[in-house]
Amino acid sequence: METEGVRTDRLGLLLDQFDQAREMAQVRLTGLGDEEYLWEPVPGCWSIRRRGEAATPRAFGPGEWVLDLGEADIPASEYAEVARQAAGGMTIAKIADDWSVSTERVEQILAHSGMPEPDSAPVSTIAWRLGHLHFHFAGGWEWTFGDRRQEPKTLVDFTPSAAVALERFWALIDRWRDSVAALTDEQLDKVGFSQYPYASDPDDPYIAVLSGANLEFIHHMAEIALLRDLWRARFTTPG
Repeated sequence: METEGVRTDRLGLLLDQFDQAREMAQVRLTGLGDEEYLWEPVPGCWSIRRRGEAATPRAFGPGEWVLDLGEADIPASEYAEVARQAAGGMTIAKIADDWSVSTERVEQILAHSGMPEPDSAPVSTIAWRLGHLHFHFAGGWEWTFGDRRQEPKTLVDFTPSAAVALERFWALIDRWRDSVAALTDEQLDKVGFSQYPYASDPDDPYIAVLSGANLEFIHHMAEIALLRDLWRARFTTPG
């Protein structure tokens, strides 16, 4: 359905939202250089690093550069998602498996005990945010529209070059968008249409997975935009 040039069907609304977010993100990322891409605003940032220099225990990637990943835990920023999964009927065991944590940790979070402060999640670089998005969308495409067999953590060759990273990322996003645009209503409603292993995709109708992918793209791009603002203001002192 379309009303004066605006689609009102489920897929159309999500595509339009994604297209607008992508357009704004591409404008915001124009002119990104390598130094800014890798800039660490505070000590201990998560970023991409040479394989032999990774400071986090589960950093991953198929090539010379790897994406930081710490000990298995659920970031404080994702507690609402854990609650949503539980409310949607996922078992504690399944939630624990999705997040690679113990069932006891999930029970703690659902009981609102033993929870760190929200600012305990690590600060990350633009390189990390972009790499994180690339990893998830590459894996999401492979396990929905692809062969559904490649390990997502081997799909992205992380790079210290901002230009190369962006070129590869936008190419992947274009492929993702083209595949999504061809979905049928039956596929949108199918539970487990995506078998992506690092989320609740196998248990959800694909329309919910697609909505979550939009949110993932939007919130990480907003964080990247903030990092760009901080980069420009880093040497500014109050007048």
